[in-house]
Amino acid sequence: MEKVKLNETPIRTSRNFNINNIKLENIEIPKFIPEFDNMMVITDSNNIEILPFASKPELTYGISKEFTEQIQKEANQNLNLTINSKKEEQIEVNFDFDDENSILVDNIEIVANENTKSTVIIKYMSEKNTKAFHNGIIRVNAKQNSNVNVILVNLLNVKSNNFISIENVLEPNAKVNYTIVDFGGAHSITNYYSNLIGEKSDNRLNTIYLGKENQIFDLNYIAELRGEKSNIDIEVQGALKDTAKKHFKGTIDFKKGCKKATGNENEYCMLLSDKAKSIALPMLLCSEEDVDGNHSSAAGKIANKELFYIMSRGFTYKEAMKLMVRARFNKILENIRDENLKQKILDEIDKRLD
Repeated sequence: MEKVKLNETPIRTSRNFNINNIKLENIEIPKFIPEFDNMMVITDSNNIEILPFASKPELTYGISKEFTEQIQKEANQNLNLTINSKKEEQIEVNFDFDDENSILVDNIEIVANENTKSTVIIKYMSEKNTKAFHNGIIRVNAKQNSNVNVILVNLLNVKSNNFISIENVLEPNAKVNYTIVDFGGAHSITNYYSNLIGEKSDNRLNTIYLGKENQIFDLNYIAELRGEKSNIDIEVQGALKDTAKKHFKGTIDFKKGCKKATGNENEYCMLLSDKAKSIALPMLLCSEEDVDGNHSSAAGKIANKELFYIMSRGFTYKEAMKLMVRARFNKILENIRDENLKQKILDEIDKRLD
């Protein structure tokens, strides 16, 4: 099968960086999309309108034109969540893959009306031996003074493929917070885009990723700031073992008119193997003078002194390594208030590091 080119950076960089896009071979993109029945929506609220359809997604970026068109034409799960409550509401959407439900093409639209507060948890899980395919789009339209927390959890197995495009529009004083747990998929490809059009709009994106065996992660995060005093914060913490690979591309673009806007991005990768590979490209683009932008990226092995200190307290090498990874991830996991979900993620970290 010919190579599939995905996840283009908004600005081309030198080819020598080998990060402008990702080219994948032997990816089985299903031509027939069957029904997917293993979806469950859980909420106690009467102030969230849940509809089994969503508007046709027209993305600014997305993973690729072909993947977007597949969702536009063949989505087998459509969901519109409209938040109408001023007190905080929670809704959970679970997708469970098995042999009878192994292909999911989903279109999720979240509309947070003015002055509302909500937490939306979206989970993708698969049985151990199911080779799953997921291609999804999540869109958040955050109206004025709304506050939306999205917790996105990918715990697919390492035989599956995961492709997801995320797009957000933030109006004045809107706050959108994402916590992304990205562990699953032979290939896990994410395109994240936020359009901060409103004054004092605020977007915070916190991600942890964990790769093992031959997993490949490609994270393309893009934020365009247009509103005065708008803000974007991107924090990414990851760990790679065996021969896993990761590409991180983070672009903060200060557009004309976003005076006094701020943007920060930081990405750190723990290399748990000599054969694991991490490539990062943080970028700042600017068309406005009165702004403040910062970026950093680093990768490194666990310090031997720290490992020795932990092991001197009676822990094995593997236990010490797990503690070090957990310590890196804990700050981001604190954003998850559901203790059962948090414990499940911690158990998954231990299992994947065994």
